[in-house]
Formats: sequence, C-alpha cells, structure tokens
Amino acid sequence: MTQETIFGFPKYPKFELDQPRFPQETFLGRYLHYLDIIDPSTLFTSNKRVEESVQLLESYKIGKAHATDEDLWKAQKIKQAIFHPDTGEKILPPFRMSGYVPFGWITVTGMLLPNPSWPTLLFWQWMNQSHNACVNYANRNATKPQPFSIYATAYTAAVSAAMGISATTSLASTLNVLCMRGPELKTGINVFDESGKCVGASKVAAKQAVLETALTRAFLPIPILLAPPIIMPFLERLKFVQKSAGRHLVVNAVVCTICFGLSLPVALALFPQQSTIETSSLEDHIRQNTRETRLYFNRGL
Repeated sequence: MTQETIFGFPKYPKFELDQPRFPQETFLGRYLHYLDIIDPSTLFTSNKRVEESVQLLESYKIGKAHATDEDLWKAQKIKQAIFHPDTGEKILPPFRMSGYVPFGWITVTGMLLPNPSWPTLLFWQWMNQSHNACVNYANRNATKPQPFSIYATAYTAAVSAAMGISATTSLASTLNVLCMRGPELKTGINVFDESGKCVGASKVAAKQAVLETALTRAFLPIPILLAPPIIMPFLERLKFVQKSAGRHLVVNAVVCTICFGLSLPVALALFPQQSTIETSSLEDHIRQNTRETRLYFNRGL
C-alpha cells in the first residue's frame, strides 16, 4: 500500500518520540510542523483524551505501546500542543500557540478599527501586548527557572514600551519578546547533546533563542497589517457589507482573523523550535564539558 504524503513528506512516518513529524531542515517541513502546533482543534481535546495520549507515549517509551505510527503521532501532537516542553506543565488555553489566533483575533481586529481615537488605540494596544506578553511567557525556554516577580517587572516594561510606540506594531511585538524573555539572557538556557544530556547553561544560546523568537514576532504583524487594507475595499463593494456598520465590522474581523491564522505558522517556521548551535561558539565551560561539535536547545515559541 502506498503511503499517503503531504507535499512529498510521508503523512505519518516512522514514529520518533519527542521529534517533529516533518523534517526541520526546510521551511516547508517546519511550516507543516507548526501547523500541528497551532491546530485550534487541540483546544477542545478532552481531559480523558489528553491522559490517554500521555499514557500511550509513556508506554511507547518503555516499549509496551501497541499502536500505529498514526496513533503515536496524533498522541504526540496533543501533548506538544498542550504541555510545555521544559516544565511538562499544561499551558492555559489562551496562551498556547493553538490558542493564539482563537483568543487573539479580538485584539487584532480592535487594533485595525478605522479612524480610532488615541484612547481607543492605546486600549487595544494594551490588550494586544498583554496577550502577547502572556503568550511569550507561557512559551519561553524554562530550563532555568526564574522568580515570577522578574516576569511581572518585565511585563510592565514590555507593555509600557509597546504602548509608547503603538504606531509601529512590529517593533512593539519585538520589544515585548525582548522584555518578557530578557531574564533568559542573564541566566542562560540549557543546551543538550544529541542524546539529550544537558551540557550546561549558555547565555550565547539564550541570545540566539531570544533573537530568533523576536524576529518571528517582528514578521507576524506585517501580513496582518498589509492584507486587510488590500482585501477590504473589494468586500466593501458588496451590498451585504454596505448595509450596516455592524456587518462591516464582522467582515473586517473575519478577514483579520484569517490573515492572522495564515501568518502565524509562516512566522514561526522562520526558525526551528529545537535549534542547533556550534559548540565552538559557546562559552568555555560548555566546550570543556562535551566533545560534540553541535548542541541543541529549545528556542521557545
């Protein structure tokens, strides 16, 4: 039987625990991987299904799972969408990547309302950047725990800076990441060898992780800001849209949400979630602890 494929990739290849379903060396492979991560259907997964998925993966780990590759990949998709890869704790639905669009479309639409007053603009920017800050915190690299007070201070700085430059959304989103994940730059993040053994904490790797994530956030608003103004003039010619301001608002919200949903996996796919870094570029104490030429770390999302 011929195996079903997606853009040339096997839909359900041989299962590998804690590994992406699609190759991460190419943009397309990363894009398909992030489509799994942001799939909003996982928000409706029952607790029973979540427990069954986790149990199936645990059984596989000890060699006692009797399941198909498809079942194992689906179980891992649920786990990756709901649990933080470093802490193993559940992420609250509004702050999961799968919840970014379903819970964030309101603020995105609010920021694109026509002719807003300054109070309105600042309100929606505060709402948007507060949600962004929570998403950035929930999906950070958490290999080096930090006091919550540090993140509370970072939140205040992130939102204040973002509201101060509310006209430039990309820069505001970038500053949000830099503030919320700034503590990682001070303590470093754990790097691992190919077998998954922790080699040490690296500030160099933390800098790369935060920079790559900041670049994804800088790109994310661009299609959302550019596409709706191009699409809406065509839709505004429809009598259905012209009949009331309410319908116009609904159509604008739908267009913004679709653009947001299409933009998110593209932005995330700019870099792999599990990033690599040359050992030679890391600190002395890292180089002395391993003979590996390349190490790995969780970039965060």
